[in-house]
Amino acid sequence: MEEINFEDFQQVKILTGTILEVDLNPKASKPAYVLRIDFGQHGIKTSSAQITKNYQPEDLKGLQISAVVNFPVKRIAGVKSEVLILGAYSEDNGVVLLTPTESVEDGSLVG
Repeated sequence: MEEINFEDFQQVKILTGTILEVDLNPKASKPAYVLRIDFGQHGIKTSSAQITKNYQPEDLKGLQISAVVNFPVKRIAGVKSEVLILGAYSEDNGVVLLTPTESVEDGSLVG
């Protein structure tokens, strides 16, 4: 595994946010949700995420997640995806979202 230095890590801005809205992305080739996420003072951002295997929309709405917010915007299946939601990938379970164990303010820095 390639090592990076601490300064490289500090360039990645990971924040917590609360999922406000969840919709299926009808244009996605693999099932995906379009999520609108509140990052507090950093605003409301949109993301496309292939997390339909483990999560129903009602499970996601109100859930706090962690996401990288300073990657370039990417267009995914017709959606302007502004953030990359973080999750652990398991061969058996698919993507499992990284969430704080206790509620924190939206926009809190993960580090």
